[in-house]
Amino acid sequence: MTMNRRDALKGVMVMMGGTMIGATAIMTGCTPENQIEGLDFDPDDIAYLDELGDTIIPETDTPGAKAVGIGSFMVMMVKDTYDGDSQKTFVDGLNKLRKDFKSANGKDFVGAPAEERLAFLNGMFEEFKSSGEARSPQVINMLRDLTVLGYFSSEIGATQALNYVEVPGRFDPCIPWSDSDKNYAI
Repeated sequence: MTMNRRDALKGVMVMMGGTMIGATAIMTGCTPENQIEGLDFDPDDIAYLDELGDTIIPETDTPGAKAVGIGSFMVMMVKDTYDGDSQKTFVDGLNKLRKDFKSANGKDFVGAPAEERLAFLNGMFEEFKSSGEARSPQVINMLRDLTVLGYFSSEIGATQALNYVEVPGRFDPCIPWSDSDKNYAI
């Protein structure tokens, strides 16, 4: 029996538990069907996504997620790789997150202190983990996954937050490593 590329990718996805971002796009082909027509994000939405991403990966001794333009990356991924149901979940979740934060804190997420934003997102993530099969605030998982993927696949994330070795490079079969060393970029 022969296996084509799509079957091989599906097998890898099953082995990985289907936890990869854009898993539906990989398993269904290049462009998912049933996408929302005319889905668009304005500059305020992108700035909001930048702040969300920067709350997840803030600036420390390396630049944060906002520095890599994480909002634009999230928009591209949602528009190009998510199917219609996932797109709706993402947009509805963002709107709910914005509304819930404002009602809980009396101010917009973008202007709030970093500690309040982080506490709110951590609370959402705890709610997501404890919600069982329903997994109601799915957007927090989407935001986390997109932020990590976008940040560590960017030039800043790969070269400043990770240990980057240019490929093709020299082959070193055995290199010294300790727990305090950075992980290697792929």
